Amino acid sequence: MASIDNLDHDGLEQHLKDIIQDLYQIMVQVSTYDTTGLASRQVLSNEIKTLSQSLQSLHATTSSPHATLPSVPPELLEYVENGRNPDIYTREFVELVRRGNQLMRGKCHAFGEFRDVLAREMATAMPELRDDVDMVLRATGGKPIMNGSSGSATGPAGATSSSSLGHVDATSET
Repeated sequence: MASIDNLDHDGLEQHLKDIIQDLYQIMVQVSTYDTTGLASRQVLSNEIKTLSQSLQSLHATTSSPHATLPSVPPELLEYVENGRNPDIYTREFVELVRRGNQLMRGKCHAFGEFRDVLAREMATAMPELRDDVDMVLRATGGKPIMNGSSGSATGPAGATSSSSLGHVDATSET
């Protein structure tokens, strides 16, 4: 959200006063409007043109690149238009964001654990990919699998893979 500190507040205040005065003049002209008199119609037309010019001037003042007015979410406007308290909207919004953050944190934690289990299983089943698995773990925020960190899972599995590779080689040679 952009800051409105750079705006000329005195100038804006004067523009708003002019607009209020123009609206007041229109209200007076409408209440004293005479359908038969040409003068009443011309005066009212001039007052509306003056209001239009004042509104355009205010818009030009506030729409410069350095001076954008803060935006209000349409949901908040609708909430207030329905007669509800904006503080309650804020509290509900904060609770909704908190719940969403907790859900996302839980998903990230679950996927992290899945990544670690998958990496351990891949390193156990295919020891030749251990360096690649470690690289992926480091890139995704996990801890690399060290040769002795998995304990019995890597040792026997590595031996079994080696012997099974030897068995495949022996079978393919005969």
